[in-house]
Amino acid sequence: MERCDLGERRRGPIWTRRAGAAAPRGVIVNILHSVQGYHSKTIHFLNVAFDSSGDSLLAGDRQGNIYVFDLNGNRFNLVQRTMQACTALAFNLRRKTEFLVALADYSVKCFDTGTQELVSWMRGHESSVSSISVHGSGKYAITTSTDTAQLWDLDTFQRIRKLNVRQSVGIQKVFFLPLSNTILSCFKDNSVFAWEFDTLHCKYQLSPPVEGSVLFYKVFAVTRDGRTLVAGGKSNHLHLWCLELKQLIRIIQMPEKVRAVRHLEFLPDSFDGGSNQVLGVLSQDNIMRFINIETCKLLFDIGSPEEGISTAVISPNGRYIASVMENGSLNIYSVQALTQEGNKPPPFTFKVVEDGPKYTSEANKLITKVTSGRSQGPWKSKQSKIQSRLLKLQENTSLENKENELPGGLNKKRLQALLKGFGEYPAKYRMFVWRSLLQLPENHLAFSSLIDRGIHSAFVNIQKEYPIKSGKLLRVLQRTLSALAHWSAIFAETPYMPLLAFPFVKLFQNNQLICFEVVATVVVNFCQHWFEYFPNPPVNVLGMMENVLAHHDKELLQHLIKYNVTSQVYAWPLLETLLSEVLTREEWLKAFDNIFSNHPSYLLMIVVAYVICSRAPLLHCNQAADFEYFFHHRNNVDINVVIKEAYHLMEATPLDIHPQHMLDDFTPLTKGQYPVFNKYPMFIMNYQAQKWEKIRQDEIEYLRERQLAHESEAKAQEQKAEDEAWYRKQKLLQEADEQRQKILLEEEKLAEQRQRLAVVKRELEVKELQLLDASRRHFLNYQQDQLQMELKHLNDEIARKASMRQQETNAVQERESQKQLFEQHLIKDQEAVTKEMKEEVEARRRKVDLEDQHVQRLIEIDREEIQKAHTVAEENLARAEQKHTDTNWRLQRQQRLRRDDQDREKCYREIVKLLHDNRVKEAELLKAMRETEEKKQEDVQNKAQLEEEQKAAAAADGHRKQFLDDKMNDELELAEKLQREDGCFERLRNLKARCTERGVEVQQVPGSGNISLHDLSTLASSPHNRRRAELARQERELMAEVRRLRRRLTSRARARLPPAPSPATTWSP
Repeated sequence: MERCDLGERRRGPIWTRRAGAAAPRGVIVNILHSVQGYHSKTIHFLNVAFDSSGDSLLAGDRQGNIYVFDLNGNRFNLVQRTMQACTALAFNLRRKTEFLVALADYSVKCFDTGTQELVSWMRGHESSVSSISVHGSGKYAITTSTDTAQLWDLDTFQRIRKLNVRQSVGIQKVFFLPLSNTILSCFKDNSVFAWEFDTLHCKYQLSPPVEGSVLFYKVFAVTRDGRTLVAGGKSNHLHLWCLELKQLIRIIQMPEKVRAVRHLEFLPDSFDGGSNQVLGVLSQDNIMRFINIETCKLLFDIGSPEEGISTAVISPNGRYIASVMENGSLNIYSVQALTQEGNKPPPFTFKVVEDGPKYTSEANKLITKVTSGRSQGPWKSKQSKIQSRLLKLQENTSLENKENELPGGLNKKRLQALLKGFGEYPAKYRMFVWRSLLQLPENHLAFSSLIDRGIHSAFVNIQKEYPIKSGKLLRVLQRTLSALAHWSAIFAETPYMPLLAFPFVKLFQNNQLICFEVVATVVVNFCQHWFEYFPNPPVNVLGMMENVLAHHDKELLQHLIKYNVTSQVYAWPLLETLLSEVLTREEWLKAFDNIFSNHPSYLLMIVVAYVICSRAPLLHCNQAADFEYFFHHRNNVDINVVIKEAYHLMEATPLDIHPQHMLDDFTPLTKGQYPVFNKYPMFIMNYQAQKWEKIRQDEIEYLRERQLAHESEAKAQEQKAEDEAWYRKQKLLQEADEQRQKILLEEEKLAEQRQRLAVVKRELEVKELQLLDASRRHFLNYQQDQLQMELKHLNDEIARKASMRQQETNAVQERESQKQLFEQHLIKDQEAVTKEMKEEVEARRRKVDLEDQHVQRLIEIDREEIQKAHTVAEENLARAEQKHTDTNWRLQRQQRLRRDDQDREKCYREIVKLLHDNRVKEAELLKAMRETEEKKQEDVQNKAQLEEEQKAAAAADGHRKQFLDDKMNDELELAEKLQREDGCFERLRNLKARCTERGVEVQQVPGSGNISLHDLSTLASSPHNRRRAELARQERELMAEVRRLRRRLTSRARARLPPAPSPATTWSP
């Protein structure tokens, strides 16, 4: 089984390797939260809740740590620390990252798992919130406590309504029904009401169950479709209600081992349409059994007496079961693994008690018994083998051996043999063995009646005398002692009862019923005759122990008597604490393994054995304080030696002084009801009761007298306050009378002053009227002057605006005339530019015609030379073929010609660069023309610049022409030189090369079609001529582009000129 210890980590993986469907006992992972330190401990988980998807789990522990476990992502995360225990959780809200947690301070808080911040804080409960139910929409929630239920709006976190009940009728649970707007409320008087969610009017009430099957409802479960309600309580019966028919349809009887039901929950199934058939029933033995409510077959169970389940929750998708164990850990079960046949626990056989309560015929028709539904294959578990072996043993053993048989299939003789062999029982099974040895009846109803009486008055302030750090441990101790006091009055007066019960409370703090019955069994059997001399120590029991000590170690007894150390010093402290003060936990458990496995007198023997084994340090003590300290603190004594010595005393002590002869055999507690315990002097208890009653009456009298004194004092204080108030009132009246006299005198003086003021006022009014008349006349004159000034200003303003309007009109006319003049100048400039461009184009055309004529003349010269070369070639062809040695020379000449071609290519690249410069200058010329259109002032400068650029272009054209003529002359000179040097054959080759250079020019001239096809192919193959043709083509394209730009500029300038009648406007480029 995979284990995950959260420790101090805030996040991390849940498991290292998921078990899957082959998980042992269905457990995927066991999660615990341990804290390391000076006192290492495990923090118990308290509540769990799944989200709506069923793949995430929320868990809260005792210290308020809230964890989210992502079962799909294999991650856990600490999302909140509330610093107080949580009592309920809800994780299926409308906002998926929010959850509700009910805390120990009776409040409900909403947190966000993403931001880990507090969303809202809801208060209003006066007791602990036991459950939180969320509506299917996730917008509303109901929180339930024992005295009230409150409906909340989860959007505003405001309380909508509150359900109040009478104090005598408590609330068990209030929750929403699935797939409906109905709220179901269940009360402690077995009444169940259904309320309409919208109006909160009562829809119906479920009638009480049939006679004979009444049980006190404690837990409830509803199917996913909201049609069936299951209720259980302090019985092994389950009631199935049909909410549509509003009647009880079935009573299911659980196995005999189930005496009370603690929790119910349906197991969802994807194929049942919400009408769930499998019900999980958690009983008082901490085992959760899953049954089919239709067939009443037991399918499987989880948990065991050693690893009990405290509470459990099933995921909405039906894949996981999360259970909080009794040891505080958290188990995650796989439903798939639990339902597989191979992983099922061994089969159980349940029988119905025949002498149970008698039901009516109607009830018998409803009751259905749960039977085992497991397959009885050849595979058997260890438990089945143990059962068969016990059955065989029962057939062959005698009556004496049958008396040694214990509940749970154990045998006392075998346990004693095991104990003698190993010295102690296995820690894992110790509690189970103790329960079997003590034969605890587990009277749930009787114990509940004792617990329901509340805390006994004798133990209300027990924390003052025994300050225990753990609050839970203190509460369990208080409840256990109160139950003992309600069972028998002697225990309320016994001062050492907390010391006696505390070790068992610490061991069984998670199961208060077992704790109470263990203490009660110890008191009844191992504390025999302890209360006969109450309130004094049991002198008779101490006398038995002193006799045993005198028989086995007289020297030690004489030493104790010498220093006046009686059995009340060396034996009674060990008895009243059950050796818990002088032994460690492991030693104490080992000692009580032997005490519970033997006769009750073994407790006295082990105390005497402890004294005998401590004889060496005791013989060295000579002060009474040293003896008292020794028997109240832990000492260096081997518990194994003490146990061995106790067995020796049991065997070697004579029967006349043996405690076994004086104490009764072990008698377990009776089932159903606990036995009456009255083995104590009644007259002392009655005397103490009378004494306590007298003290109570005296206290009541004292309280009454104190109340009277308080009332008298209050009356005196009240009379004194009344007298003081009367004196203050009289003083105020006297002061008021004096003040009234002063006011009357002042009023007379004021009347005289008013008369004088009236006369002065009349005189002032006359003067004021005169002044007002004078000021009115002065104001009228001033107004007339102001009106005249305003009229004058208005006339001046009108004249000024008229003059401004005339100036604006003149300015507009002047602008119109300037505009027309500018348009005329612009048209003239455009005509001049056009004329210049036409002259330039005509000059270029004439220049091109001259170049064409020159090229034609060169072609005619070359043609004549070619004809002459042909004639010479025919004459010298035979001689050229005979000269074989001329081949090498021709190769050298070819290389020289290649170098010459490279030089020519370099020259032509320079020509291309010059042409590029010409294009740049022409672009600048176009830019200057645009600026001429925008700024008239720069026309002269731009015109001069245009002339300079045209001159530069003409110079560049002349330079290019001169460069071409020079190159042609150089080639002719080179051809003549080669002819003179090499003869006719070389001259022929040069002429062919020159013809090739002129090939493209010949193609461009009209009327030059008389050249042979052989010559044209030779001319086309020369790269030098191709480059010349390309340059000529680019030059023509450039000139055409210049013409297009000039035409475009002219049309754009014409478009900018508006018609004469239109107003003047400004256009931005």
